[in-house]
Order: sequence, then C-alpha cells, then structure tokens
Amino acid sequence: MTQRAKDIEVVSLGDGDITIEEFVAVARHRARVEFAPAYVGRVRRSRKLIERFLAENRLIYGVTTGFGDNVSKVISPQDAEALQRNIVLSHAVSVGEPLRAEVVRAIQLMELVGLGQGYSGTSLEVLTLIRDLLNNDVTPYVPGEGSVGYLSPEAHMALVLIGEGRAWVGDELLSGAAALSRAGLEPVTLGCKEGLTLTNGTHSVNGIAALAIYDAIEAAKVADVAAAMSLEALRGTINAFDPRLHTMKRHPEQSAVASNVRRILAGSEIIEKFRDYRVQDTYNLRAIPQMHGGAKRALKDASKVIEDELRSVGDNPVIFPEGDDGTALMGANFDSTFVGIQADLMVNAMTVLAKISERRTDRMVNSAFSELPPFLSPEPGLHNGYMIPQYTAAALYMEMKAACVPASADSVPTCANQEDPVSNAYLAVTKAYELTGKLRYVLAIELMCSAQAHDLLGAGRASEASDAVYRAVRAVVPTVADDRFFGDDIERLQRLVFDGGVTRTVESVVGSLEF
Repeated sequence: MTQRAKDIEVVSLGDGDITIEEFVAVARHRARVEFAPAYVGRVRRSRKLIERFLAENRLIYGVTTGFGDNVSKVISPQDAEALQRNIVLSHAVSVGEPLRAEVVRAIQLMELVGLGQGYSGTSLEVLTLIRDLLNNDVTPYVPGEGSVGYLSPEAHMALVLIGEGRAWVGDELLSGAAALSRAGLEPVTLGCKEGLTLTNGTHSVNGIAALAIYDAIEAAKVADVAAAMSLEALRGTINAFDPRLHTMKRHPEQSAVASNVRRILAGSEIIEKFRDYRVQDTYNLRAIPQMHGGAKRALKDASKVIEDELRSVGDNPVIFPEGDDGTALMGANFDSTFVGIQADLMVNAMTVLAKISERRTDRMVNSAFSELPPFLSPEPGLHNGYMIPQYTAAALYMEMKAACVPASADSVPTCANQEDPVSNAYLAVTKAYELTGKLRYVLAIELMCSAQAHDLLGAGRASEASDAVYRAVRAVVPTVADDRFFGDDIERLQRLVFDGGVTRTVESVVGSLEF
C-alpha cells in the first residue's frame, strides 16, 4: 500500500522525483522540507551561470531585457535588481478571497521543486527562504482570482520574500516584514532573473493540480465503496459484476471496479438472497463498473500528466550548463496546457461520479423504487427523513455540471498580443480542486443514506467490509429515528471521506482497493 501523505514527516528534495503523496504531505500536513546535497549543488551551479550571463551582458529575456512585449527593451546590468523587484511589485494584482493555506504551500513547494532542478538560475538564498517559510508555517496572503495561468498569485507570494505584502504566521495576519521577523527570518534582495522565475512558469497550476488529483483519486475509491453499500441496500444483483462480463471490454479500470465491488460485498447474505431478485437493475446500479471505470481512467491519465509536470522544468528562459559558456534558451515551457486539459478532464470525471452517486441516493430515498419507507424515515409524514439531503446532492451535481465547460479551450490575448493564446489552466485546476470538495459531499450523502437503508432493510447480514463501513458511519452519524439537524451529519461524513477513513476501513478487511 502506498504511504499516505499524512504519515510522511520529512520530504527531502534533490535525490529523486517527488511523489504526489510527498507533495500533499508538505502542502496539507506540514511535513518538513529538506534539501539534499545534490539539490544544493545543482542550484549553485545554475546560479553561477546566470550571474556570468549578466556580467557578460548577454541578450537574454528577463535578464537583460524587459518582460512580455517589453522584450525589445534592453536593461543594463546596473538595473538588474530593480528589474526583478519591479516585476514582483507590478505583477501582484490578483484579487478576491485569499487562497487556502494548503494551496499557497503547494505553490511554494512547486517553486522549490521546479527551480531546484538547476535550470533556472535561482539562488540558494531565495530557495532557502521559501523552504523556511514552509517549515515555520509562514503563509503569504494570496488573493486567488484573476490569473490566466500564472504571474499574479506567485507575485503576491514573492512580495513576502522581499519584506513586502502580507503573510499569516499561524492564525495572525501580519505585514510581510513583520511575518519574517516573527519567524526569525530576513528578507532577500532578488538578483537577476529571480523575480521572473518566481512569477513565471507552471508553479501555481502544478501545485493546485497535485492537491486536486490526490483528493480526486481518494474520492473515486470511496465511490466504489458507497456504490457497493447502495447495491446491497437496494437489493441489487451482483450478477452484473461477473468478471466474465467485464473481460469483454478492453478497459482494465472497468474490471477493477467490478472486482472492488465483489470484494467489498463478499460473504453478504443480503447479496446472495437477492442475486436473482430482478432480471437486471437500473443503470445507477448495473453500470457502476462502466461509469466508475471510465471516470477512473480519466483520473489515471490526469495523474500521469501531473506527475510528469512535477518532474519538469516550467521556466523561461531555461539555463543549460553546457560547454564552456552555458546556454540560455527562450521558449514556452511556462505554458500549462498539458495540465489544463487534464484538469478539465478531471472535472468531467468527478462530475460523472457525482451523477451516478446522486441517482443511487435518489433511489434509496424514493419509496417507489427502494421498497423502503419514504425518505428512509421510520415515521414518514411527521418526519421528513432524508428528503432534503437528496436535494443537496442534486444541487451539488448541478453545480459540478455547470463547471464542466472546458477552461483550457478558452483564451483572451494579453500583453499587447505578445502572449496571444493563454493556457487558462489556472481556472481549470482551481475548478478541479473545488470540485473534489463537492464530490466528497455527494458521496457522504450516499453513505449516510445507505447506512440508514441498511437499518431499515432487515434482510440478513451484510458483508464484513460493508458492516465495517456501516459502523464507521454510525460512529459519527447516529441512526435516524426523528428529524434532526442533518447538516452536521453531512459535514462529519465528508470529513471521513476526505481523510481516508472510509477507504482505510474497507482496506483493513479486503486489502488495497484497485484503481
């Protein structure tokens, strides 16, 4: 079983590729970051090259030229530091509510990962300060709206490095200078190219994408668990999960979902009793392997692309330590189209999982189909039971569906048409990140309803894994006898989904779930 992010305490950069789990450990669970000797060596070699380029006054974008459409403006070596400070000050223009702390930390970590590969010319002093911000729980205040793919959020983060802007120290919001002082840190003066490397590139998109894919994969596993429990509660037939049927489709994810459901329900008296209760079930039960499998395939593809990006250099220009003089190549590695397209795919995949989950929830609360009391209330009429939580699931699904218009296909020219198509990947990944939360709620509502349905079913013993999940649900959400405030119940259950409690419960019985 892959090590869970919450169990990782230290992440060392430099000796190998960072994993998604390690990435989330730092961003969300505040694992400590360390630099391996190989990391330090690469950074120092790269910095020496960029300083040499400046001394020789080579014509290099962002080093001895202006930015964007100002590329034709030559900057003297004497103005190198002013140029880098100016890009940070002028680009810090994102607006709106601040990004969550884990998102800011993810972007900071991505800066360390990308710029520490030794092809950007960033100094060890700057990277060390970013590391120290992470390790001392100093989180820049970053307005989260108004980015076409990069620049503005990163500039707000860079302000703190030079003693400007604002930052949280724990729960207290201070000026950048005061936040650094509180943590015993000193601001830096950005040298040539450093303002550019801190604002340019794929850092924000990759960092947010790493959080989103981690949460989406966890939710997709929970979707299989919730579906299995609903199949049991709705007297569904396990015949639709026969492995022979799924070998007829050349999609291993479909077979894996069917296998997960069979393993979760192994030994269920309820499943055996109703194996031939119907000739076939409705789509929301019968098509679980196909729909979940299709969504998982999309998430697997997205995960591979995001992992590739975590190991890539998304800067411009890129500094190559080749030959006697070294080389600076100007291109477009800052573009985030790869991840933007996959984030759009993630949004659609998660919406498919929400679509079928909400339909299973509706089937459980609808007495015309469930053969259970209306809205799963022991005393319907006087009590509404789970009537309205299904409304919530339906509304969340519609909100997710509205987000399915692909962001990566959209563009508005910027910078006097020097940057005419933009990736718009920042919007794509922020949608994917937000939708992981909506999906968790939809699945939590399904689990809540399936537990109540099991209380009312009275048709025999559930499977060992299903019963274990039932007990985990009941540990935070009591059986419903009378109407009560269900909002807190949903919140507690979504937290169980979020922190891996549901999958850990199942895997303690059946072993690792296939993905």
